[in-house]
Amino acid sequence: MNATHTLSRPSAAAVVIPAVLATFIAIGLLSAVTGLFQRDGAPFGQLVVAERACANHAFVSERDLCVRSYLAGWRLQNLASR
Repeated sequence: MNATHTLSRPSAAAVVIPAVLATFIAIGLLSAVTGLFQRDGAPFGQLVVAERACANHAFVSERDLCVRSYLAGWRLQNLASR
């Protein structure tokens, strides 16, 4: 009584379809994270520089206004250089 058990192989479609779905989900997640880092079309580096420049403001509303004005000035500077 030497019974050997063999596992059945999954079909090619059962392997390929989940792999394709996983790839699309990964691409979607990466593009969503990239979109979060680029708020209002500003690169993440510019946001960091603006927040550091406006760190001396005590109130959040003043800090947000400062960051927005800094980024607006940066955008005007980019438009003028074109």
